[in-house]
Amino acid sequence: MNVYEAVKNTVTTRQAAEYYGIKVTGRGMARCPFHHDRHPSMKLDRRFHCFGCQADGDVIDFVAGYFSLSVREAALKLADDFGIRYEKQRPPDRGKRKKKMKAASLEQNYRKLERRCFSILGQYREHLLFWKKQYAPGEPEADWDPRFCEALDRIPRVEYLMDILLYAPLEERVELLLSAGKEILGYAGRLQEPETGTAGSSETVAGRDR
Repeated sequence: MNVYEAVKNTVTTRQAAEYYGIKVTGRGMARCPFHHDRHPSMKLDRRFHCFGCQADGDVIDFVAGYFSLSVREAALKLADDFGIRYEKQRPPDRGKRKKKMKAASLEQNYRKLERRCFSILGQYREHLLFWKKQYAPGEPEADWDPRFCEALDRIPRVEYLMDILLYAPLEERVELLLSAGKEILGYAGRLQEPETGTAGSSETVAGRDR
């Protein structure tokens, strides 16, 4: 696993918050460090969500915001602080490029597909982030809008796919597009749908591969 997967699969946001000195109640509530919070309004579990300022995300997002770090810096800090092992990326062996000249055309086509998929993921992520903010419940007891639920459900998956396309070695990126390319292209169709109070179509949901 890369550092992002390793951290997210090992450390919950609550564990990280407590490790860095934030007091969390037995019900998983804490004073939000991202705004002047006089009473605990942030829910902490594997992810976090503040019912005051609407801050939301996973453990890496939390540490990045808490320490003013980039996402990569936050992931590396968590891995170091919690002793998490992960696969370090190695630079490509340039000496083998001449032996792969015959695959140049195939690689060029792949690059186009990769850029298209990353663009779709980026647009869909912005779409979901808007829903997460626009339709977030105002208080813990309020009913959750399906669009807010879709955002919470899909954002981790979309960000995981984007992380792979950004940071993983070529072989892993190719494998990702072979296994999840149809799913990603399906998100493009979701972007074309009119905004309604229902989550994504059953076909799109079924296409996800967790």
